Amino acid sequence: MPDMTLETDYAKQLRVPLHSVCGIDEAGRGPWAGPVAAAAVILNPNDLPEGIDDSKRLTHAQREALYDVIRDQALASCVVMISAQEIDSTNILKATLEGMAQAVQGLACAPSLGLIDGNRAPTLPCPSFCVIGGDRLSLSIAAASILAKVARDRLMAEADDLYPGYGFAQHKGYGTKAHQQALERLGPCPIHRLSYKPVAKVLQGLQH
Repeated sequence: MPDMTLETDYAKQLRVPLHSVCGIDEAGRGPWAGPVAAAAVILNPNDLPEGIDDSKRLTHAQREALYDVIRDQALASCVVMISAQEIDSTNILKATLEGMAQAVQGLACAPSLGLIDGNRAPTLPCPSFCVIGGDRLSLSIAAASILAKVARDRLMAEADDLYPGYGFAQHKGYGTKAHQQALERLGPCPIHRLSYKPVAKVLQGLQH
């Protein structure tokens, strides 16, 4: 289970308060449709929610319950969505890093330190450290992973009503067989990532 060890160690190293350490993570880099979500969270060391883990190791119900608890108990949190159009206009890496930077900028209080899941860091107004597998190590990053995942899943459930037939509520835009079949049958919709090869291939076929 993730804990506050990394936060504590880095805070001591940089001589910054533990309550100003921010965890940063994303959800939705791989899907063929929908936005990529980025979240930033500053947890309250004196009021840590119970049950936080890497979002991928939690059930849907556990994530949903923790989402509201984290938002209520955190000192600050922010989730940002970067659209499929923005992803297409740059690339998924740049879009993800931009989302992370915007999420940090959107926090109600400025962090003194950022801990980022993965091996690439956005440009932040504070020192930052990349942590590979950070959502399984750092409580702050795990909290951010939950916020990003739940916010994106909720948005994709809404997209299912806007664009029926694709099954967005079930697969959340990921490349499942059902999604592939729907894409071939209906063609891309406004939230598909046209720069992604499976979508581009279908679009090319429709244009011939």
